[in-house]
Amino acid sequence: MSLQVEHKQKQEKEKDSTIDWRRNKIQELSSQGHSQREIAQVLHVSNGTVNRDLSYLRQQAKHNIRRYIDERLPEEYEKCLVGLTAILREAWSTSQHTEDRREKIQALSLAKDCYSMKLDLLTNATVVDDAIRFVSESEKSKGKDKEEQVKSSPSTSSSYNSSNEDDKESNEPDYDEGEKSDKVGEEKQEKETGQMTINQVF
Repeated sequence: MSLQVEHKQKQEKEKDSTIDWRRNKIQELSSQGHSQREIAQVLHVSNGTVNRDLSYLRQQAKHNIRRYIDERLPEEYEKCLVGLTAILREAWSTSQHTEDRREKIQALSLAKDCYSMKLDLLTNATVVDDAIRFVSESEKSKGKDKEEQVKSSPSTSSSYNSSNEDDKESNEPDYDEGEKSDKVGEEKQEKETGQMTINQVF
């Protein structure tokens, strides 16, 4: 039993590795400007397989960007600011304690570059903040959409049940019409019996 499980797991790993290799090759060929038909011919797969893999790669890229913006970007942003501050401090310390004029000019030039880089990061902070807010709001909207779908599903089923009950009620026979038909039948029978008795008399 354990050998069968191990063999099955090995087959699944080989299948996953084959799929990963194929998707990497498709991404590589697509980045080189090849069409889906050309990629299918090169890899000896169908056009549908190439189309599905490209769709998967696009979804994966969206997920990676959202994850990077939400998790990695604030951390990397903070690291850049801390590093530039440390370099700026060292540049000013070097320029103040050195006696070599050329070294002092180089340290001041480095400080100037650090100020420029920090200014760029600070002015782009609004862009980073907007990107993070966009990702968080999109995740919240997805959660709300799912909740609304769950809430709306019982109402649709109840309306469906009520419509079925209406159909059942409409299919039931009308008892007033049945009584009328019974009365008409009784009147016909009375007339026929009356005619039979008259014929017998004559």
